[in-house]
Amino acid sequence: MSTRQREKATRRREARKAMGPQATLRWLRMSPRKVRLVIDTIRGTGVEEALNILTFSPKAASSPVAKLLRSAVANADNLEKYDLDKLFVETAFVDEGPTWRRWRPRAMGRATRVRKRTSHVTLILGEK
Repeated sequence: MSTRQREKATRRREARKAMGPQATLRWLRMSPRKVRLVIDTIRGTGVEEALNILTFSPKAASSPVAKLLRSAVANADNLEKYDLDKLFVETAFVDEGPTWRRWRPRAMGRATRVRKRTSHVTLILGEK
């Protein structure tokens, strides 16, 4: 590995350490547009309030996001340098994952493409 790549990797590693505890959910079999509706409701809120919002939300994406939030809190607890009562959702974003393509038979021998979308969800917690 060249010196420039090594320096770049070191800077990236340090930047990652500077961020708070995080958790990532990859290949969630749900459309990113639908998951973003849920993520937008909890961004910037405290962890307890966010879990309450997700528990009583009627959206299907709320249960995997709640599980992800609990995972991020467990990661913070494992690091042992964060006060769990002061944690809040600092950054939350949804990226589009790979799209599965399936075929659906239609009239007169035709077929149409069915796109089954996936999502990558990332939560980064911060301390107030």
